[in-house]
Amino acid sequence: MDTLSAYKIDFKGIVSDTHVFDYVLDDSFFEAIDAPEVRKGNLKSEVTVKPTSGAFQVTFKTEGTIMVPCDRCLDDMELEISTNDVVRVKFGADYQEDDELITIPEDDGVLDVSWRIYEFIALAIPIKHVHAPGKCNRAMIDALNEHLATRSSDEDGDESDEVADDAPVDPRWAELKKLIK
Repeated sequence: MDTLSAYKIDFKGIVSDTHVFDYVLDDSFFEAIDAPEVRKGNLKSEVTVKPTSGAFQVTFKTEGTIMVPCDRCLDDMELEISTNDVVRVKFGADYQEDDELITIPEDDGVLDVSWRIYEFIALAIPIKHVHAPGKCNRAMIDALNEHLATRSSDEDGDESDEVADDAPVDPRWAELKKLIK
């Protein structure tokens, strides 16, 4: 049986009332999606379908935790996710998808929301995700510090973007810095 078949919503059967679909997104969901950003997690997603004039308003509310690799030490870390997104769905001749409007064929009337839920989760992941201070894998941080050109005083070994004060400065920049003062 297809693991993602429960995520197919038949819009032809939704006429007047608001319908709520509750999903539990666990490791089997992420395995079935087979996308690289998230491999494990434990989230709850509530998809609300509300008929409006000529279309449907579909609200995706997802909360829980996912496992992502730490950008600093590469160990898995839990990341809290909370999303609340809305798209409109309408019937049409062919399937079309824009940022906030999905057109589904009227003769079919079914939309698989699994990938849309996953996209909203992936978009909620911050660009930089690291453990809290002191929680990174100490062996990996020590190995990184061995190979870094600059050293940091941070206990987790945060990379420092500062340049040493004794580094030679291009004379052109030195002249420009005088203008600032």
